[in-house]
Formats: sequence, structure tokens, C-alpha cells
Amino acid sequence: MIERDEAAIYVDGLTKTFGSGKNAVTAVEDVSFAVAPGEVIGLLGPNGAGKTTLLKSILGLVLPDEGEVRIQGSDVYDRPQQAYEHVDAMLEGARNDYWRLTVQENLRYFAAIHGQNPAVVADRHKSLLERLDLDKKADTAVRDLSRGMKQKVSLASVLAGDVSVVFLDEPTLGLDVESSLKLQQELVRLTEERGLTLVLSSHNMDVIEEICDRVVIMSGGHIVANDTVEALIADFERQGYRITVRDIDDVVLADLRERFRMTSIEQTNRKTRFEIAADSATFYRLTDVMEHHEIDIDSIETVQPDLAEAFVELTKSSESSMKPNTIEKGDGD
Repeated sequence: MIERDEAAIYVDGLTKTFGSGKNAVTAVEDVSFAVAPGEVIGLLGPNGAGKTTLLKSILGLVLPDEGEVRIQGSDVYDRPQQAYEHVDAMLEGARNDYWRLTVQENLRYFAAIHGQNPAVVADRHKSLLERLDLDKKADTAVRDLSRGMKQKVSLASVLAGDVSVVFLDEPTLGLDVESSLKLQQELVRLTEERGLTLVLSSHNMDVIEEICDRVVIMSGGHIVANDTVEALIADFERQGYRITVRDIDDVVLADLRERFRMTSIEQTNRKTRFEIAADSATFYRLTDVMEHHEIDIDSIETVQPDLAEAFVELTKSSESSMKPNTIEKGDGD
């Protein structure tokens, strides 16, 4: 792990339990990781994994039972003003802006509380609004905007100040495909131009895979993986196969499902299409079984593994050994 004094974000031994006795629920247990300056980190995990509690603990919104959190070298609990001076966040489910203010007024306000002169950064704000397709809504009150537009205003407000560490929780939520792609492009541009340290929590695997340098995967309150996207995918470099067959008997299909790990099954009319992730030996064993059952194979295609498959495998194996009291209640992350 990166040395404490060199990290933009440093988390060591973070633990948070809600309740006590038999009702105690451990949301985050002994979590440690660090983020280098300018690094873009993706935070992944199924609902109840502990992501929201972790983010709120880092941001000082939840007080952990144990552990240390430092941002740019400053302890967030002992020296919060110094630690959060150049930090901003956009949290899912929170009202991140002032809805009675216009879009432009929100940007000016959030720039001002970070010590920026709104007049000096006016051109930068104008450019930011244009790139997020908010320029025509600059003088519109936020409360009168659509959900997707409000989401983009929240992001613009976070980026309005000259912050160096940013936390984004589900930033693409409510955005259409085109807006989501533009947001990805903007985040890539900003992280490269401004050297932002970014922690991005999302269920959108495409966003994580596109812009993150490294991915931290949580399950059951623990970190189960912490590596680059490429390395995580490589760990599950079993070739994927998409196989289409005709007129397969339900009993035979059930037998195949039991003997081989199918990741998806689609049935339309007389055709059945399924996918499996397998090494060469397993694939040849499958073809032998299909030949034994005299299955009519229509086509076989190769499918490259991706981050989504690695995520499913890691969280599935973690959940199988997870203790009952490590499921986070009320954590909709």
C-alpha cells in the first residue's frame, strides 16, 4: 500500500458496527487501502457491501469505531478543516445542490465556499456547462429540471471549485446513454487536465472500466479485490463461449446447467442460447457431453471476459463465506 504521507487518500483498519449485542451489524470491517494523487479509483460492490458506509466514513459523515482516515496527509477526525479543504463529493440519494438557486448560481456558490472568486472562474464555469449540455439551462432553477439534468448540475457543482480530491457516488444515475458517455469523456478530460484524485462508486461497469486506473471491490463489509481493471480481468481469463443449439430437451439442459457453469440462458422458439466461462479442458468436456446427447449445435462463438464477470465471480465467492452479521442493513449502495 502507498505510504501514509504520500497518499491523497489513506484508509487503515476502518471498522464500523451499527447496534450492539445480538442486533449488531458490522457494515465495514478492517478495511484498508490508499489512493495516490491523481489516481482514479472505482469502488464496486453489490447492495449492502458497505460502500456507502465506507464513503461516509471517509467524508466524516459517519464516525467509525476503529481505524484511521487521512486525506492529503491530514487526519479527517483530528483536523477536518484542513483535510477537507480541497475535497468535494456527490452522494447518491442526497440533495447535492440548492434547488431554489439557478444552475449558474449553484456553481458560483460552491466555487465561493472553496475560496474561488466566481468572477475569476466564470469562463471555466461557462465551458463546464457547455460540455455537460447545461448552458441553455444556466438561468433555470434546479428544482425545475429533470432528474437527469439535476444529476449533471450536481456534478458541475462538485467540479466548480478548485478541488483536488473528488468522490462521486453513482454519477450516471438517471442519465440517458448519450449523457452518460459525455460524462465519461468529461471525467477523463478533467482527471487528465487537472490531475484530480477521483473515487467513483458505480454499478455501471462500463464507466468503471472506461475511466478507472484501479478498482476496489467490496463484499460483506470487506475488500475482496484491489487491482487494475486489466489485472482483475486477467485473473478470470477463462475463455467465454456463446453456444446456440436446437431442440434441446429440458432434462438435458438441466443436466448441462448442473455440470457446467452457465452465465446466461436464452430460449426462443426452437433455439436455446447459453454462455459459459471455461478453460479448454472444460469446453471439450462440454462438447463431448453434447455429442453424447446428440444435441444439434447451431453455432459456437467466443466471448471475451470483462470486468462484470470478474466482479460477479469475486463477490459470489466472498458471499459464500460471509458471516450473517456482516450484511449492512439500510445500505442501498
